[in-house]
Amino acid sequence: MRTARNRHYLMCRPTYFDVVYSINPWMDPAKPVDTALAVTQWEQLRRVYEDLGHTVELIDPVDGLPDMVFAANGATVIDGRALVAKFRDAERVAEAPAYRDWLHTHGFADPRTAEVVNEGEGDYLLVGDLLLAGTGFRSDPRSHAEAQEFFGRPVISLTLVDPDYYHLDTALAVLDDETIAYYPPAFSPGSQAVLRRLFPEAVIATDADARVFGLNATSDGLNVVLPQGATDLAAQLRTRGFAPVGVDLSELLKAGGSVKCCTLELRSGS
Repeated sequence: MRTARNRHYLMCRPTYFDVVYSINPWMDPAKPVDTALAVTQWEQLRRVYEDLGHTVELIDPVDGLPDMVFAANGATVIDGRALVAKFRDAERVAEAPAYRDWLHTHGFADPRTAEVVNEGEGDYLLVGDLLLAGTGFRSDPRSHAEAQEFFGRPVISLTLVDPDYYHLDTALAVLDDETIAYYPPAFSPGSQAVLRRLFPEAVIATDADARVFGLNATSDGLNVVLPQGATDLAAQLRTRGFAPVGVDLSELLKAGGSVKCCTLELRSGS
């Protein structure tokens, strides 16, 4: 029997969402964006979380920061300690101070800004006691050692090789403290071997699942919130005893983001 555990999330309403630059293969400024639709879809995700019993807090969006909706990139928070992002791209650099200020004023003592490029939970995913850490396109591999020293948890480095899956959370989802789902072609051969060794019972996503960002998902140990187009992945999750909850975030996908990108988990002390 799987059981759900209440989560504490931080989100940012996409009030100023747009695609006005391109820093990943999904972003095309020439394609129109419907900001009102993005807000409506985001509100649906927020309601899903609240209906599942999770706590959702909000950070105020900042005009001129269209990607601030992707709260997962703002920091990594474990055991009540916050390591704030240092973004690679100039277009997103100003998001980090906004997230740092919010964390500082909401009870996270002395949040530290990363010294080298580290894009928060976009590239850092906690599985039990292990911190899976992505690199290859965004977070600097040196940030993995920094995170291990800061959190005092083992960090497993994983190399991404497909630019369509530029953050770890686009190619791998944590389902519970022992189980993940992932898309093998997004990873280097060595990283695939590490994942097979650590998670032999992992759920393997299809190409179709990956293309709709099905792995950009959140889980409370029972309920898995994921893009509704990831139908093969949802079917696999049901056979494993999980309860998939599909949502439509197609407008945010125009910027290369979906469920997990919008969701920063605030983990208190253990």
